[in-house]
Amino acid sequence: MSTSVPADARTPKRLRGHLRVAAILAAGAEVFREKGYEAATMTEIGLRSKTAIGSLYRFFPSKEVLADALLQQFAEGSLNRLASLEDLAANLSARELADELIVFAIALRSERRFAVALVDAQGDGGDKRAEFRNSLRASVAAILRKSRKDLSPERAAVMATLVLHLLKALSLEEGNDAALEAEVRQLLGSYLVGGR
Repeated sequence: MSTSVPADARTPKRLRGHLRVAAILAAGAEVFREKGYEAATMTEIGLRSKTAIGSLYRFFPSKEVLADALLQQFAEGSLNRLASLEDLAANLSARELADELIVFAIALRSERRFAVALVDAQGDGGDKRAEFRNSLRASVAAILRKSRKDLSPERAAVMATLVLHLLKALSLEEGNDAALEAEVRQLLGSYLVGGR
């Protein structure tokens, strides 16, 4: 688990501080998931993380800063997973690449819902969502260009937008997961194969 913190938070210097920040982030995520952003309190997060309230506020001066750290953690994790996929992309067939992108989307499903709920609760979600969406699009475009050397940056960006919309379908729907996943896999695989 990453212990990176936003600019408003204090960055730990020692291992013990990194472990404390990781415990606070884990407790914060747990409390936000259970109670929602509005009902969550720093006191409860401190209790769950076994952190004195003074230490909690030293690392995260407010609930907003803690939520921002969780959102940053989600964004970094997502982009790191895509960077790993980019490293493999040149050696994957179009169908294999489609499979890996689907695995990525499914792995992030519950984290994505949590991140969206946090952004919405904070009320300033438009900018954060747009910034994250642009980063995802750029990462997927880089993967597509790595997979297909003939793609122009412009075409890769357009394709990345479509790929992300297809993958988003997997994060929106639950209950009919296997059938939906099979359809998205077929569509995405055909799109990536057909575009060659």
